[in-house]
Amino acid sequence: MKSTGTVNIVPSITGVVDAEAGRDMQLSREEMLRYSRHLLIPEVGMTGQKKLKAAKVLIIGAGGLGSPAGMYLAAAGVGTIGLVDFDVVDVTNLQRQLLHSTDDIGRSKLDSARETLAGINPHIAIETYEERLTSKNALNIFAGYDVIVDGTDNFPTRYLVNDACVLLGKPNVYGSILRFDGQVSVFDARRGPCYRCLYPAPPPPGLVPSCAEGGVLGILPGIIGTLQALEVLKLILGEGEPLIGRFILFDALKFAFRELKLRKDPACPVCGQAPTIHELIDYEQFCGVKSPLAAEAIDEQTEITVEQLKMRIDRGDNLCVLDVREPHEYDIANIGAQLIPLSELPKRFHEIDSSKEIIVHCKVGSRSARAAEFLRKKGFQKVKNLVGGIDAWSERIDARVPHY
Repeated sequence: MKSTGTVNIVPSITGVVDAEAGRDMQLSREEMLRYSRHLLIPEVGMTGQKKLKAAKVLIIGAGGLGSPAGMYLAAAGVGTIGLVDFDVVDVTNLQRQLLHSTDDIGRSKLDSARETLAGINPHIAIETYEERLTSKNALNIFAGYDVIVDGTDNFPTRYLVNDACVLLGKPNVYGSILRFDGQVSVFDARRGPCYRCLYPAPPPPGLVPSCAEGGVLGILPGIIGTLQALEVLKLILGEGEPLIGRFILFDALKFAFRELKLRKDPACPVCGQAPTIHELIDYEQFCGVKSPLAAEAIDEQTEITVEQLKMRIDRGDNLCVLDVREPHEYDIANIGAQLIPLSELPKRFHEIDSSKEIIVHCKVGSRSARAAEFLRKKGFQKVKNLVGGIDAWSERIDARVPHY
């Protein structure tokens, strides 16, 4: 991370929506009443509200961050909101993803989100893209929007969003959440650093847990997603000082905000002085993870599916099934495996019976992959990672094992 006490960044005073485009917009009597509290603010007024109506904002992900961001942008009168998602509503989403309700379980997230946003404000247009964001479609989807809101939860998509924004000259309103911690910033390579200036390369696979593995306090995405919506409005209106060159860290347990000053990296491979990235790349390969499109393909030497494990257990094979999750996760759901949390494995690996073939599992498979690699380096010859972890076991083998 490059941090400095001074930043050579001048905040925009014009906004991302052309004033002429705003003038072309007309507000109906009903809209003027709806947005009356905006119209009373000199920094917004009629001119600013017309800018909001003329604006087009794309939100990547209709989940934890996309929910508050989308709802507040819709309420504020942003004229066109685009949503990119390809998932369906799951019961585990409902603790934090307020775009969706219990009745929406099993529905397309985009159908649910469109219905919710239209209910908040019938005067806006909602455009949906029910497809996985990839290097093949990102530029085409992004091109028609003024601001991109990154509500993703994985590194391949995060780098993809960044690079597409840099190549198209779009501001990227970034947010990230995990457990009790949140991050928010605005990356705009035309006026400051991009995401790669901060993180040139992703961390090793499995090092940073996702919300599905590490959990997230349900209120946290409401805080961070609302801050993202705030930054979008400031960019559109051209008011205040956007978080360009500023990176906000939020600790919910301490209720503490910390600000880091960021500088544009002249050696950045996508926005630096001599960029080496001129087109979108294979981001799964760059981040060292398998493409979700090929999730069923496994390495028979180092991986095993839940179906194969069930068959081998039923057959009575000489196996040691090792669970590397945390004790509180084991209490939620377990399949009777030996429990040694990943953090304790370096001190306790001698407790494992090396005469048996070792099958390592966690919740979804990333922590167990790291554990399996560690054990191989310690000399264990027969180690395999359970693909999909206990989640896959619950979904495909034994529904009595709670899914969490």
